[in-house]
Amino acid sequence: MFLALDQGTTSSRALVFDRDGTVRGTGQREFAQHFPAPGLVEHDPLEIVHSQVAAVDAALAAAGQPAITAVGITNQRETTVVFERRTGRPIHRAIVWQDRRTAATLQALAAAGHAERVRERTGLSLDPYFSAAKIAWILDHVAGARAAAERGELCAGTIDTWLLHSLTGGAVCATDASNASRTSLFDLRTGGWDDELCRLFAVPRACLPEVRDSAGDFGVWRERGLPFRAVLGDQQAALFAHGCLAPGDAKCTYGTGAFVLQNAGAVPPRPAPGVLATVAWRLFGATTYAHEGSVLVCGAAVQWLRDQLGIVRSAAELEPLARSVPDSGDVVFVPAFAGLGTPHWDPSARGLVIGLSRGSSRAHLARATVEAMALQVDDVLAAMRPPGAAPVALRVDGGAAANGLLLEVQAALLGAPVVRPALLEATAFGAFRMCLVGSGVVGDPAQAPALPGTPLVVHGTLPAPAVARLRARWRTAVERARGWA
Repeated sequence: MFLALDQGTTSSRALVFDRDGTVRGTGQREFAQHFPAPGLVEHDPLEIVHSQVAAVDAALAAAGQPAITAVGITNQRETTVVFERRTGRPIHRAIVWQDRRTAATLQALAAAGHAERVRERTGLSLDPYFSAAKIAWILDHVAGARAAAERGELCAGTIDTWLLHSLTGGAVCATDASNASRTSLFDLRTGGWDDELCRLFAVPRACLPEVRDSAGDFGVWRERGLPFRAVLGDQQAALFAHGCLAPGDAKCTYGTGAFVLQNAGAVPPRPAPGVLATVAWRLFGATTYAHEGSVLVCGAAVQWLRDQLGIVRSAAELEPLARSVPDSGDVVFVPAFAGLGTPHWDPSARGLVIGLSRGSSRAHLARATVEAMALQVDDVLAAMRPPGAAPVALRVDGGAAANGLLLEVQAALLGAPVVRPALLEATAFGAFRMCLVGSGVVGDPAQAPALPGTPLVVHGTLPAPAVARLRARWRTAVERARGWA
């Protein structure tokens, strides 16, 4: 049996897999989201660890307390924790990938002419989404932190680094290349931390973790004696889960955000405008790269309908409510709560609902939310598609992929089928597959089990005029949402 830790933005999950990839037990625990001010999003790092351990306990109990061969970690990316190496004490709440507090700093760097240099080296844009400016903010706002970081007394890492350090009892302070590539401090060409980028973002090199391959030895869980043998960012894990091992293979994960990744092969890619380049994974010292498009708010929009507006009581209620009306009644929802990602990269954009009339209902807003999720992904796919290239079937996963209406709208916009696996837990499955490689059970990733079950193939049901109207209304609304903050 193998254990996958899937540490996400709103909950921690754990899954027990057998050697063939069958799920034998699952556990999930939500944790608190903290919003100290508009545009700010934080997590309690200690609560993340506690929720992850509780999810593991539930998964192991459901599986009948099996012996575990190895553990793999997949995690929300870019979310940043700074902690003391000796004690493991966080010096500040984790700053979440959705957080916008560093926008002005990054705008100043862009105005000073650094955007292209950062993009050439890291494949990333100058956006608050990424980790480097978050690290610098913490070091500048906690008394004594910068000096301690320069002395190497602190470690600044993404959630994988935080989990590893916590669960190994401080024995390991490391990350993998996929997570490192999301910090704006990692040079895609050299495969390591870049001193010039560290100076640019004011992040001491001494506080950064060791960068390792995505599969290999990441130490031992001190309390349980279990070896960690894989670490992978959640979106890269989903790409690996779908078996996207050849250049051109792509997937979309509908989670808190939505993320489209396409395998770019063994050479660092020159991304298209608005599209990112990143590390997919590094195995046996060899790096595979990916193109990436990022939607910052996807499933989080459903959470907003549930928690802030009370329009639905659960995510499962969204689809029947949205299907209760034939269309959105010209209501358009741009869920730019954390700005806009691909292809706009506008941290000043904010959420907008437009087109309301006296006849607008909660069902129309529900349908507009489903359409917004699909339209944002459509923008990403359009930015990633080479000129003149025909659309191809899109592999999808993530919690929101359970929404059949979302997939129908997505397929209509795409002009090609959408393929959903029977197992939507693709990020955890990717960690499991990588764990098989890291523990030596398989020597070639192509030999690892495929996602189990028969996939669902969904075709679009909207007529062409309706698709054209959706896109036109969406583009107008997006422009009105930009430049607000």
